[in-house]
Amino acid sequence: MIVCGISWGTEGYEAFGVDPAGRQVFARSFRPGAIGELTGFLHERAVEAGDGQFVGVVDSTNGTIDLHLLDAGLSIARADPWMLPGRPVDGSVSAAELARRAAAAPGQLAHLDMRTGTLGGRTDTLDHRLRRRPDLQDRFAAGGALLERGTGDLRRVALTFDDGPCPPYTDQILDILGKYRLPATFFCVGLNAAAHGDTLRRIADEGHSLGNHTWSHPLLPDLRPEEFAFQIEATGQAMARATGVDPRFVRPPYGLGTTDLLEWTSGKDMSCVLWDNDSHDWSSPGPEAIIERTVRQAGPGSIILMHDGGGDRSGTVRALPGIIEQLLDKGYEMVAIEQMAAPDRTGH
Repeated sequence: MIVCGISWGTEGYEAFGVDPAGRQVFARSFRPGAIGELTGFLHERAVEAGDGQFVGVVDSTNGTIDLHLLDAGLSIARADPWMLPGRPVDGSVSAAELARRAAAAPGQLAHLDMRTGTLGGRTDTLDHRLRRRPDLQDRFAAGGALLERGTGDLRRVALTFDDGPCPPYTDQILDILGKYRLPATFFCVGLNAAAHGDTLRRIADEGHSLGNHTWSHPLLPDLRPEEFAFQIEATGQAMARATGVDPRFVRPPYGLGTTDLLEWTSGKDMSCVLWDNDSHDWSSPGPEAIIERTVRQAGPGSIILMHDGGGDRSGTVRALPGIIEQLLDKGYEMVAIEQMAAPDRTGH
């Protein structure tokens, strides 16, 4: 049996494999954005280990790669904070520590699947879904610090894409948007933004809006305040280096957050953007299902959640023309997120 810890940091990812006794079997580092290379390496190790003899382990701050690895047929589990030591502000628990703790206590791991992804086994986190918190909606939405949908006064929807930039999917989505001459908003993960500056610049150069989706796609309620600040600030800096723009819109992974998060972003004059129309493309249900669900849920002011990264997004690419054409046939205008937000947050 091989247990492989998979960690993230400012320089990318590390994979560290151990046997059941905790002895090192392999160790390798990967640059930011080298998710295909990482996935291929782990798949090879899994084949060498034999059927059912390999498990990859991430912690709850690393949501950028779980669906990629599950898509590849790998067995992936999550180690939660209570079974791990403290971690640095700018990284996860080390890959070696993840592997050895997991090998020593396999029964404490949460095994993930495509249906739940990183949230598997963490029903406690659902209490932090911001759209289910009317107290926070009342407190922060009026001033534009929290946005779930537009007002509904106009027949407008906003197409939004999370987890990129991730070639080739982001570029294929941009090609489609360019064909229809439509704007969209891309909420980018810092690890991918640091790796794919050319794609990020293309998004900006073609007139689309950019948003901040944290550095490593963590479960935000698990973070200390200084870790949260790093997640947003480092991502903004990476995006600014590529485009000259530090986005003022933030999308919390999984729509999870806390009062402290909203107070922090509001204090920075940033808007926390949610959605009211989840295409469920992240679960790879097929293009027909993505189209049907998205169009059925659309209404005036809808903010539509889709993904250009975080896994195999070929289904999203195939679905997008159908979504666009059906929404246009229904009389919807597609706009950037700025046209859904409160005037005092956009400057308009």
